[in-house]
Amino acid sequence: VLLLFGKFPGEVLLAYVPLLALQQAIAIGLGVALGVFNVFFRDFGHAIGILVQFWFWFTPIVYPLTILGDWARTMIALNPMTALVGGYQEILLRGAWPDWWSYLPHLLLAIGALLFARLVFRRLSGEMADYL
Repeated sequence: VLLLFGKFPGEVLLAYVPLLALQQAIAIGLGVALGVFNVFFRDFGHAIGILVQFWFWFTPIVYPLTILGDWARTMIALNPMTALVGGYQEILLRGAWPDWWSYLPHLLLAIGALLFARLVFRRLSGEMADYL
């Protein structure tokens, strides 16, 4: 579609790769940790489904941040996915490279989530078979 309208971003599209890797590292870390917790706390899975729905609507994917008031923008800025979605929008809509230094907290979050998931899985993997 972007190609048809003459808005194809070109080589800046390569910036998608590190953003996607960062997003997937956060998702894998959270997914593994929450999956392990779901084995021991069955209702946890239902609560996560509801939280993911809220998380989707608190991430500016289908609406621009400019339509929100200042207080709402401040709250949505606390969502780590807001900056990642903003990076995707920078690439696709403006054809600009994202500011990589602004993703340093996300990198730390991804590393922390992966380490936490590894710790949780290693500690509880032996007991998981008993609960399954």
